[in-house]
Order: sequence, then structure tokens, then C-alpha cells
Amino acid sequence: MRFVKMQGAGNDYIYLNGFEEEIANPGVLAKEMSDRHFGIGSDGIVLILPSESCDFGMRMFNADGSEAEMCGNASRCVGKYVYERGLTKKKKIMLETKAGTKILTLRIKNKKVESVCVDMGEPVLSPEKIPVKKTGASVIGQPFSIGNEIFNITCVSMGNPHVIIFMDDFSNRDLHTLGKQIECNPLFPECTNVEFVKVDSPESLYMRVWERGSGETYACGTGACASLVAAVLNGFSHRNAVLHLLGGDLEIEWKEFDNHVYMTGGAELVFEGEWPYKG
Repeated sequence: MRFVKMQGAGNDYIYLNGFEEEIANPGVLAKEMSDRHFGIGSDGIVLILPSESCDFGMRMFNADGSEAEMCGNASRCVGKYVYERGLTKKKKIMLETKAGTKILTLRIKNKKVESVCVDMGEPVLSPEKIPVKKTGASVIGQPFSIGNEIFNITCVSMGNPHVIIFMDDFSNRDLHTLGKQIECNPLFPECTNVEFVKVDSPESLYMRVWERGSGETYACGTGACASLVAAVLNGFSHRNAVLHLLGGDLEIEWKEFDNHVYMTGGAELVFEGEWPYKG
């Protein structure tokens, strides 16, 4: 079975062409291929599939085998893959995900995809839709207790759940322990992604992420979008800012005219090869 490993801002996934390959147990395969010691090593796998309603479809599975709704960084890589592999000549692509239809706008230079802007849709703030076990219209800067500490959390869904915590400095914090404790806290019935954000300026935010099902990763596109929304709601940021992640920078804009969040960033091929898939 042929595979391609790609990364967007350091968020690395293994991409499989569902037009050519039939994957019977993608969750099991994700655990095998994603293992960084005995497999290829990745944050998970992404299946690029036919779609009845869009140009293409994608399904993604985390490194622990669980299926996720979508990933912004992965969707950019899908755009690069389908264009550069000749599956489409379109520069605007409709992509079907479990979090709804996403619009990818490809920026082409010398017949290569230089960057991709993804229309990530509207942020969801309603607690029952995120979901988070809180009452009221939204969860913005509300106290949340972990161990002996109290943090102010803001909860946002970008098709998948996120809890954002703003910190003055996280360089000396044990974010692995915090992330693990928060991810499957009973407050979050479907578990959650966790973003730790430091505000550098209204146009510049630093972010680290603990991804549900994968642990700390170099980047998370939906997490960057959720963090920008949370920063605006808390009065820390303008509606357009650069998010600095461990794997690189993403430009995020929350537009007023349509309430949609737009994410722009690169996508890179790491390597490709064959995997001894037995079905």
C-alpha cells in the first residue's frame, strides 16, 4: 500500500489514497502506522476519499486509533496532495469532513501549492454543542479547578471541542500533565483538545496544544482557530493574528461579515513509500 507523509506546521499525518486503496480497519492501521518506534511515526492517518457532495472527502484517525472530526493542518495537506497528484485542476476545492464542508483555496506558484487558505466555518460557543457540561450561552473566562490550581477557561468548537487557557508564561509549566488531566475531565463528555496560549500582542499569540487522542503535537489548525476566537472574546486580540506554534506559524482571521474563521498556512511533503498492509 502506497502512503505519503506530509506535515502542516509540524502536524504530521500519513495520507492514503482512498481512490486506490480500500482500508478495512483504519483505526487499527492508524495505531500501527503512527507508532514512532515500530511504525512510520505520525499524529495519525488521513484517508482521501471520493465524495458525493464535494470534490473530495477526508476521514482522519488519531495515533491512538480514535476518529477525529477534522484537522485544519491536515486539510491543507489534502489540498496540496490532490492538486499536485493530478486528481484535480481546481484551485478552490470543496472538502467533505465529519465537521462539515470546508473550502480550500490553493495558492499556486510554479505549478506547486505554496499555501492553502481554509474556510473553517463559524465557531460554536454553545456549551451543549461543544460539548462541555456548563450552563449558559457560552463559556468565556470561567474558573476551572485542576488539582490545587484554578484556571480561567474558554470553550470553543471548530467542529471539534477545544478548551483554551491563557497564561502569562508556559515555558516552565508541565503542560503534558495538565493536558492529560484536562483532556478527559468529566466536564468534557467527548474529551477535549487543550490549548495553552500566551498573548505577545493583539496581533501575535504563542500556543501549545495537547490534542485529544494524540498528546502534545507541534500544531493544531482547529486549535489555532479556536485560540484566536477565544482571544478575541476575552479582549486579548484583534480578529486577525499570527499564531506561533512549535511547528511554525499560522495566520488566523475571524471575519465579521460572515462570522467564519479563515486559516492560512503551508503544507509540505516529508516522504513517501510503501506499507505492508494485509487488510
